[in-house]
Amino acid sequence: MPRGARLDAPGTLHHVIVRGIEKRRILNNVADRKNFVKRLGKLSAETKTNIYAWALMTNHAHMLLRSSEIGPSGFMRRLLPGYAISYNQRRGLL
Repeated sequence: MPRGARLDAPGTLHHVIVRGIEKRRILNNVADRKNFVKRLGKLSAETKTNIYAWALMTNHAHMLLRSSEIGPSGFMRRLLPGYAISYNQRRGLL
């Protein structure tokens, strides 16, 4: 059964999980981790989304964030495609 819609208002705390498709890796090495964290920090500052905690594993990541005006879904829509493109480009998949 699909998860229900996320309730959100600016200032709400959210635990967000990002997973690789079919438990595939999303972070292979230190360069991937640095790239992800750099993008996370830059976007956090641009959107005024506070990130209180994060944990990066090889096939998933957790974030505790306080949403801003764009909400957690808007934040993730801006974060993940750019990271996925850079990940795939470094591996010659694009």
